[in-house]
Amino acid sequence: MTSTTPRVWLTPQAHHRLRNELAALLAPPRSSPDDDPGFASRRDREARIRQINDLLTKAVVGEDPPDDGVAEPGMLLTVRFDDTGETETFLLGARGAEHGTMDVFSPDSPLGAAVHGAGQGEQRTYRTPGGALVSVTLLNAVPYGRATVEVRRAQ
Repeated sequence: MTSTTPRVWLTPQAHHRLRNELAALLAPPRSSPDDDPGFASRRDREARIRQINDLLTKAVVGEDPPDDGVAEPGMLLTVRFDDTGETETFLLGARGAEHGTMDVFSPDSPLGAAVHGAGQGEQRTYRTPGGALVSVTLLNAVPYGRATVEVRRAQ
């Protein structure tokens, strides 16, 4: 049987943070849940619990995708915005999981969807929420685990 549930790639650190956050949210409140300064209402708290449960249920934790230069979740991507020549490096992964200080774009975001499946050197276009058409070229795609090992070695 083949699963149709889309998998969500998470670093082990993001998975650990989500599990801790969920445990804290599920712990009996010391006061009214509506008094929690992190949430505007009980409904917001319950929505966050559902979001975390959904992420953890779909999670693929720390398994690097193949090092084949193709953009997919779990890859650290560098793209060039063709109109300006500026570059940006980001993790293609799950939003809401917090991957430290690294920018994360979901495969469902306009940029993430555009580059998902692209090979190095491939140009793609996407439409921003404001309606502008943006052209980007994938310069590099490296598995997150390999990229973080290389950064540690360089330090």
